[in-house]
Amino acid sequence: MAHHGAHSLELAAAPELDDDGHAPRTGNLWTCFAHIITAVIGCGVLALSWSVAQLGWVGGPVAMVCFAFVTYISALLLSHCYRSPDLEKRQRNYTYMDAVRTHLGEKRTWLCGFLQYLNLYGTSIAYTITTATCLRAIKRANCYHNEGHDAPCGAHGEHFYMLLFGAAQVVLSFIPNFHNMAWLSVVAAIMSFTYATIGLGLGLAKTIENGTIKGSIAGVPMSTPAQKVWRVAQAIGDIAFAYPYTLVLLEIQDTLKSPPPESKTMQKGNVIAVLVTTFFYLGVGCFGYAAFGNAAPGNLLTGFGFYEPYWLIDFANACIVLHLLGGYQMFSQQIFTFADRCLAARFPDSAFVNRFYAVRVPGVAASYKLNLQRVCFRTAYVASTTGLALLFPYFNEVLGVLGALIFWPLVIYLPVEMYCVQRGITPWTRGWVALQSFSAACFVVGTFAFVGSVEGVVRKRLG
Repeated sequence: MAHHGAHSLELAAAPELDDDGHAPRTGNLWTCFAHIITAVIGCGVLALSWSVAQLGWVGGPVAMVCFAFVTYISALLLSHCYRSPDLEKRQRNYTYMDAVRTHLGEKRTWLCGFLQYLNLYGTSIAYTITTATCLRAIKRANCYHNEGHDAPCGAHGEHFYMLLFGAAQVVLSFIPNFHNMAWLSVVAAIMSFTYATIGLGLGLAKTIENGTIKGSIAGVPMSTPAQKVWRVAQAIGDIAFAYPYTLVLLEIQDTLKSPPPESKTMQKGNVIAVLVTTFFYLGVGCFGYAAFGNAAPGNLLTGFGFYEPYWLIDFANACIVLHLLGGYQMFSQQIFTFADRCLAARFPDSAFVNRFYAVRVPGVAASYKLNLQRVCFRTAYVASTTGLALLFPYFNEVLGVLGALIFWPLVIYLPVEMYCVQRGITPWTRGWVALQSFSAACFVVGTFAFVGSVEGVVRKRLG
């Protein structure tokens, strides 16, 4: 008790710190909402009209609403896991992996870490593919504008743009603390909103111009039922890629001030964010399908459904490129930090890993600290993502694989298990059965989407 008294005196003396000794958190409902939107609306939005086209006028909107519901439930379960179950300690879990470690132990933390880093790596590949497509689309839009819509504006040059993006990322990988720059996520948020809104507006304008709503109940017809099934699976994978933000949910929750309890604010934020995102996604997906019907392009802004106004399409694609340049770093830096830590712990005496060399950079006052392990690892990392993007440049299928891969384990299974531990839910009670059947249903959907998307990648590669 004496210890407790001393502790409260200490807290009284330092009112400017939070209960875990960190600087006071200042986040509120609106910053929470802004962070979620930044995390959710990315290049996945561009594939939505293609997904709706595969699923048809009934299946498409229904699938999106279902995913919105699942995302909300998942976020709701996870928001309870920010504080540990041990009421005495009330320690905070700052990241998703911390929460898994606290609630479920080391083994599942390894599984979680492996999938999380695999997903970050895969997203880096997806970003490389998307950027190349966008740069090529800018070139083609200008060409069509100058030469006319029937001009042979070639589909070549994608490889060159991928290599260019790779080179740019190698350089950005060496800027210290690049991913910590606050303006980066602000720029990313503005960019993603801009291009998603342009996509929505163009779809709406085109639908009005056509004067009819295209598309059918069954979606795009395929030559055999099996092919149709695979297509549906890929479409579901793409929607699964576009929604969930579980991986960053606890980091966002960690920025919120209390009282009120962080989980309360987070739950309100979840409701608003999921509603806004769903409204937006339904708009983009459905107007895109209404405008193009079964010919809806895989990527709304690069598929040349729209030729004019060409400057607007250029602008939207430039926004995507800027967003992805920063986004690639935000994802990759997590892997770089992890690799730096692991290697330093594994080889404490190695000069290759631990030694920093001061290098003078012309025009910069401070000298740059060069580390050989970082140069090698980061260059190899960027080279490997670029190489895989060159091998498998299939936007929709790659997104489907990524979305489906993490959908069940990270978005459903681990949050459900953690929630059961957190709330002390005993097996075979009503709540437990409900949660487990929810998890089982999502497992079936996720596996279906994963198999279909992998089939799509393989078929395209061999075709």
